[in-house]
Amino acid sequence: MRKLKVIQLIPELNSGGVERGTLEVGKYLSQRGHKSIVISNGGRMVEKLIREGTKHIQMPVHRKNPISLLQVLKLRKLFLFEKPNIVHARSRIPAWLCFLALKLIARELRPKFVTTVHGFYSVNIYSEIMTKGDAVICVSNSIRDYVLENYPGINQVKNSVIYRGIDHELYPHGYKPSEDWINKWHKDFPETKNKVLVSLPGRLTRLKGHELFIELVSELPDKFHGLIVGDIHSKKSDYYRELNGRIKNAGLDSKITFTGNRIDIKEILAFSKIVLCLSRKPESFGRTVLEALTLGTPTLAFNAGGVSEILSKIFPEGTLSDDDAKTIAERVLYISENEIMPKPHNHFTVEQMLSDENHFYQSIA
Repeated sequence: MRKLKVIQLIPELNSGGVERGTLEVGKYLSQRGHKSIVISNGGRMVEKLIREGTKHIQMPVHRKNPISLLQVLKLRKLFLFEKPNIVHARSRIPAWLCFLALKLIARELRPKFVTTVHGFYSVNIYSEIMTKGDAVICVSNSIRDYVLENYPGINQVKNSVIYRGIDHELYPHGYKPSEDWINKWHKDFPETKNKVLVSLPGRLTRLKGHELFIELVSELPDKFHGLIVGDIHSKKSDYYRELNGRIKNAGLDSKITFTGNRIDIKEILAFSKIVLCLSRKPESFGRTVLEALTLGTPTLAFNAGGVSEILSKIFPEGTLSDDDAKTIAERVLYISENEIMPKPHNHFTVEQMLSDENHFYQSIA
C-alpha cells in the first residue's frame, strides 16, 4: 500500500467527537508508516496528538473573521514545502482557507482536497465549501441525504459515507469504574452518593436540550440525580447562569449537578444508570450515544439524524418520539426499573472507520 502524507485541518483541539476522530486518524496513519500532520489553533489534546506520532502545526485557522485570510499564503507555502498527498479539512473556516490556498498552487503540484461533513450545517455559500472537495466524506447516511438534498449539484460519486466509530477495547461492554474512581467521585460530588444517576453529556449550548433535562429530572423520584456533563465555555456563562436560575427556581439544587469539563467521560457514562441525548437539532452522528451504548448503558435519544441510525442497530428501545418531559421521565423510569439494557454489538467500530478512511485516501491520492 502506498505511503501517504496527510494533513488534517481543524479549528482547535480541546474536546469533542470531531477532535477525537482527528487524533484517531493521525495515530492510525502514523502507526502504519504514513506521515501525519494536523494544523489547528492548538488546545488540550495537542500533547496527546504529538505523543501518538502526529506532527502539529499551530496556526489560527479557527476564526470566522476576514483577518483569517492572512493564513492563505502561509498555507500555500506550507503545502508546497510539505508536499502532502491529501489535505483534509474537517470544518468550514479551515476548508475555505485550504480551498483558496490550493487554488494558488499549480494543478500538477496540488494535493487532493478532502472535506468531511460533520454536521447539518446551515445551507448557504459559507457552508457549501464542504461540498467542494475533490472527494467528500459524510459521517452518516443522514448527513449524506442532507448534502444531496441541499446541494444537488454535487457529484454523488465523490460523496461517500464513512461512519464514525469507537474502539470497543477502550469501551468494553459491562465496564465498571474502579473503586478508587468511585471513591474519588463521591468525594468530589457527595450529593450523588446512593443516587440513581441520569446523565446529559455534551457542551453547554442551547441546542443540547438542557432545559428539557431540568424539566424531566423534576418529574423523577428523589432517588434520581441529574448530571450535566460538559465543558462550560466562557462564551456560554450567561446560559450557564440562566440554567442555574431555572434549577434554583424549580427547587432542584440538590438533584442536578454540573460537572464541567471531564477527562473521565467513559467512567461517568458507565457509572450512570441512563444516558440522555436531548439535542433539539439532529445530531450528525452521535459519538457519545455510541460510547454509552457500547459500554452497556441504556441511552435515550430522539429519532433523528445519525443518532437514529445508531439506535436502530443497537438499542431501538432508546428511541424517543415525544419531547414532553413527563413522557421521557416515564420512559427513564420504565427502562431503569425493568433493567432494559443494550446488548454487545459489532457496529460502528473505530477499526472499520479508520480502515475505510485509509482506503478512501488511497483511492484518491
